[in-house]
Amino acid sequence: MISRLSGRLVEKAPPAVVVDVNGVGYELDVPMSTFYHLPATGQAVTLFTHLVVREDAHLLFGFGTEAERQVFRTLLKITGVGTRIALALLSGLSVDELHATVATQDTARLVRIPGIGKKTAERLLLELKDRLAVVAPTTGRASAVADGGHDALNALVALGYSDREARAALAKLAPDLPLQDAIRQALRALSKV
Repeated sequence: MISRLSGRLVEKAPPAVVVDVNGVGYELDVPMSTFYHLPATGQAVTLFTHLVVREDAHLLFGFGTEAERQVFRTLLKITGVGTRIALALLSGLSVDELHATVATQDTARLVRIPGIGKKTAERLLLELKDRLAVVAPTTGRASAVADGGHDALNALVALGYSDREARAALAKLAPDLPLQDAIRQALRALSKV
């Protein structure tokens, strides 16, 4: 089992990256939540990994945090969830957001992720309720805006922005901004793109 790779990031082509470890290039698929936090090409990087061995391929997946890898492994244990859906979930929601979604049983939020239908979302929420409690939410990486982050994120999504765009805009803001100011500044940033 390959648990972790440390080396030089040589290629970035979402969702795949190549990490050179002492002359051997490892190709890994990473969720967008990890991809956005990768250093520039040529820089040192460390990724937690999960290896899937199939009859026709060996697939290596990389994650920026141990919590992302644990959630990925938890998702794979759910009937009907394969590596593509697990990567899509982690690309559309951070670990903290997935915890919040499961806690509030927010089916609508899961359905917005490509590849997740209503039945799959309901099954995910039902099965993750107990299983996800084992995986602690992350606290190391800044999510959107501290306390009002989910409200600001929901407001931006309701205005038509994707989860990814909204999270990226909110991540650039100071964590102590009031909700109205956070939404206003995020909208300014998004309108410049």
